[in-house]
Amino acid sequence: MAEEQQLKLDLEELRHLQSIAKRPRVISFLASEIRDLDAKFATVTAAAAATQRAAVSVEKAPFDSGAVNRSYATLGTFSWDQDNDKIKIYISIEGADQEKVDAIFKPMSVDIKLHDIHEKNYRFYIPKLNKEILPDKCKLVVKPTKVIVTLVKVSKGNWLDLHFKEDKNIKNYLQLKPNLGQEKDPMAGIMDLMKNMYEEGDDEMKRTIAKAWSDARSGKTADPLKNYP
Repeated sequence: MAEEQQLKLDLEELRHLQSIAKRPRVISFLASEIRDLDAKFATVTAAAAATQRAAVSVEKAPFDSGAVNRSYATLGTFSWDQDNDKIKIYISIEGADQEKVDAIFKPMSVDIKLHDIHEKNYRFYIPKLNKEILPDKCKLVVKPTKVIVTLVKVSKGNWLDLHFKEDKNIKNYLQLKPNLGQEKDPMAGIMDLMKNMYEEGDDEMKRTIAKAWSDARSGKTADPLKNYP
């Protein structure tokens, strides 16, 4: 690098001398020297560039994502938002390399592996998504302080959560339903179901159930228990 810089300075000075020279012999001599130095400068510059390319090639050698015995730390710090068509997940992490990331998208899952970040490997994994996605249209982008994952929805609409969650009320109903016919009082199973729905439901569910019973008791709607003690 020092030789390249010296040659560059010599060329600049020779060209300056050529520009102010007046005698033909001196001008011819300077032109010859400039040609020789130009050729040498080109050779040195090409050699330096080749050395730099080789160094970069070594630094960015192909990453072997299939290496065995890898351990991963779970990435738990993230946020997400959505519109009608897609989900965006923002994973907070510094030092990720786009070339050292494995992203596996499936219709109901997403698996992101980040390798060699400060000598550690990290994983972001959702084994079962809330709803289906289009794997071929999903993507991942690495930023200086975060990784952005874009999931494209199969069906437009709002997701209540990233993870699939089984509806407990439906599950309870399915568990109770086979026993309804065996009960002496056929309303007992329904009452248990309503009780479970009220106790385990959110505020909106509780308000809905309470209003239904209140309306029934006030005569606004039919009381489902009026024919039972």
